[in-house]
Amino acid sequence: MKVIQKEGYKILEDEKQDVSDYATYLKSQHHLFRNDNVVIDILKYGELKMEELLLFLELSNEHRKGNRSFVIANDAINIDTVPEELVVVPTLMEAADVIQMEEIERDLGF
Repeated sequence: MKVIQKEGYKILEDEKQDVSDYATYLKSQHHLFRNDNVVIDILKYGELKMEELLLFLELSNEHRKGNRSFVIANDAINIDTVPEELVVVPTLMEAADVIQMEEIERDLGF
């Protein structure tokens, strides 16, 4: 996993070749980023299936319980079919925007 530190969040970039392995790896390493807003960069998976995306659901739910953002960047999935518990956007720029909006909401007490 490659970690790119940005202002207010981290991008976790997959260096593995299998999205299932990456999801499992992230679960085992959650203690390293549990206190950060994160973007999970899986843009390289252009053929991603919904079943594969759902491998991140448990981790997303756990991470968000800590009042931190968990955003997945992937442009292969139809966003209209994604469960509302997962935040999926097609670009890293949009992921940064979502994190910024969620931070504002948290600051305002929403």
